[in-house]
Order: sequence, then C-alpha cells, then structure tokens
Amino acid sequence: MITRLALSDFRNHRDTLLAPGPGFNLLTGPNGAGKTNVLEAISLLSPGRGLRRAALRTMARGGGAGGFAIAARLGDGSEVGVGTQPNAPDRRMVRINGANAAASALAERLAILWLTPAMDRLFLEGAAGRRAFLDRLTLALEPDHARNASLYEQAMRERNRLLAEELHPDPAWLEGLELRMAEAGHALHDARMRTVAALDGAGAGDDDFPAARLALERFEGGDLAAALARGRRRDMAAGRTLAGPHRVDLAVTYAAKGQPAADCSTGEQKALLLGIVLAHADTVRAARGLDPVLLLDEVAAHLDPARREALYRRLGGRGQVFMTGTEPALFAAVGEAARFDVHAGAIERASPA
Repeated sequence: MITRLALSDFRNHRDTLLAPGPGFNLLTGPNGAGKTNVLEAISLLSPGRGLRRAALRTMARGGGAGGFAIAARLGDGSEVGVGTQPNAPDRRMVRINGANAAASALAERLAILWLTPAMDRLFLEGAAGRRAFLDRLTLALEPDHARNASLYEQAMRERNRLLAEELHPDPAWLEGLELRMAEAGHALHDARMRTVAALDGAGAGDDDFPAARLALERFEGGDLAAALARGRRRDMAAGRTLAGPHRVDLAVTYAAKGQPAADCSTGEQKALLLGIVLAHADTVRAARGLDPVLLLDEVAAHLDPARREALYRRLGGRGQVFMTGTEPALFAAVGEAARFDVHAGAIERASPA
C-alpha cells in the first residue's frame, strides 16, 4: 500500500503530493488534467516501462530541468523512488530506503496491476500485448519473474546482434548465449504457466464478471537451447529470434460459453478482463499475503451503471484501488473513498478517506 506519493517534474506535474487512502482513491477532472499521469507514475514503481510503455525522456515535464522524480512511502514505512537525471534522460534510477537498487527489486515491495482504455482491445490485437499483460500478472505473484525476463531479453539481444553483425559468429559464444536464454526462458515460461494455472477458470463466474479459461502456448522446441542452435541460420536470415517464450500467445475463452474472447462482444471482453483482474487480486493476496495496488484508468466510463456498481462491490476490501474519471458522478456508488480533484497538474483532496 502507498501512503504518500510525491511527483517532481513528472509529465504535467511540477510538484505534486498525494496522501492516498487504503481503499478506493478516486481522481476526477477534465481530460488532460493529469489523472492518468498519476497512475503512470505509480506504475513506474514496479519493473517495466509503466502503463503507457513510454520512453523515459518523454516523461520529464516540459519546461523543467529535464529529469523527473517519483517517490513513495509504503505502508510498512519503507520508501521507494524512481527517476531520471537531466544528463541521463533515458536511464532509470531506482532507490529503496535511500540506497540504489535494481528495478527488479521493486516487485518485492509492491504488486501493481493496471487496466487502461488501450487494453480494451487486448483480445483483438497482437500477442505482444497479451504476453505483457500475463507478465504483469505473473510479476505480482513471483517477483523473480522480472529478473528472468531481463536476463532472457539481454541474452537474446546479444545473440541477435551477433547473428546480424558477424559473418561467421563464434559458435562457442553463441552456445553460451543460447544456454543463458534457455535457462532464463524456461524459468520465464514456467512462471507464466503457474499463473495461468492459478487463474484458469477462477472468479465468481457471474454475469457481471464471467470466469475465463486461460491457456498458454508451448514455445517451439521442448529444449530451448537445442531449438536455438538449430535455428541459427533461420534467425540470421530473419534478423530476429523466431523460437522462445517471447513468441507465445495467451488464449482466453469465455468459460460459460466456450467462446474465444476475440469473438465476444466488446462488453463481454471488458467483463472478462475485469474478471481476470479481480481473480488475480484474490490470488496475489492468498499467495503473498499482499494486497495488490490496482490502477483502473477511466474504467467506469466504459461500463453501464449496473456493471459499474457490481465492480465497486467486488473491488471493496481488495486493497488499494486508484480510479480515474472525468465526472465525480461516475463514482457515486463507491461509498467511502479518498476523492481528489485534478486540474492542470495540481491535485486537491475533495473529501476525507
């Protein structure tokens, strides 16, 4: 849980201080006020590129010094922070309790999950978005997932570079990289499979948020190191690695109908997505004894009033929830909450928690 959040020169927030409540936190204001920016700042307190997946240099406030800082105090009294310096706008710095730390260490402190309007097409667009979504679910359950993902991607980038730049790459060097990819890649895939198994068919299975069946493809070749060695010539011609966990897809099915999520209506897809998030929150609490921080951007505007009220009922007691919206009326059925007005990068508390 986050008890204090400070933003300095982040997006349109010059100097913002927020004291969130333990349950619902509602940020309302006009479009462009900076509501989503607050959620993005919180999302950066976990490994990865945040909810917009934007380049770090684009996050520094225009007219500012060129860097930004995000600092948070957590419920256990510890402090975490991320930011950039003007002379290194693309380098992310992480500090935990005043000491430099790896980004992967953030996952040990907070379990953060988000939904944004852009994710409404999760089941219709490419597999990369579904993999990223599954990785975020997995990271909240297994913090080591971030480290394995980083090791895998680093080794793959180096292998791709070697295949692209060397006419006759050193086989021993390639073999070493492929063994590193295999070790991290199998760990990556196994963690994803555990998450899929934990969430497959989970949830209330009601009409508001129906249960989903989840399945993950098996990547080509049971022995990844051997598959990579066999595929060197093919990968050299393609300019990229064509086998591995970075190529698999997550399949989601409406359990009660046996219908692929991609073939469901827009409303059903949204309900399935929310059902997965709600089931995941319960799974994280049971597995880690930790309430996740949920970031729901403009989620209320995309639900009818009945399903909106059902969402608020289901979210109650599931830890810290941040929701944004243009109108306070969207959250009339929430009940007790910390409410904040956001205008031009400034935040004012509208009511006590």
